[in-house]
Amino acid sequence: MTVIPIDFGTPEYDETVAIRYDVLRKPLGLDFSIKQLEKEWEDIHFACYSERSEMLGCLILTKVDELTLKMRQVAVKEKLQGAGVGKALVEASEAYAQINNFSTIELNARKNAIPFYERLGYEIVSDSFTEVGIEHRKMKKKF
Repeated sequence: MTVIPIDFGTPEYDETVAIRYDVLRKPLGLDFSIKQLEKEWEDIHFACYSERSEMLGCLILTKVDELTLKMRQVAVKEKLQGAGVGKALVEASEAYAQINNFSTIELNARKNAIPFYERLGYEIVSDSFTEVGIEHRKMKKKF
């Protein structure tokens, strides 16, 4: 597996939108609006590829401030969940954060994803809240 940054507005970006829709939105009966996607042009996008150049998953990092990034829209193709794709994506985003002098990554984790992030060193920093109709908790990791 290889994780690389991809550019907004490219065919690779369009493929990440399709994966995020299939994994995160479609099961909830949600779609992306043009306005939501337009806001992503300033974000940092990562994609994980197989050795055969198949995109396996993706995530987005959004700059919160000079020291903090927010990880969002982490999506791994359903058939590959549990195979290390998500871990590779998170580790690549953490390396990016450290190289670029960010000290914290925060995220809003769906309830079922909390154990995954805890295994990677993220800590719960909020009570539960509802986002897109699903229970979430805010989590953070400092470097």
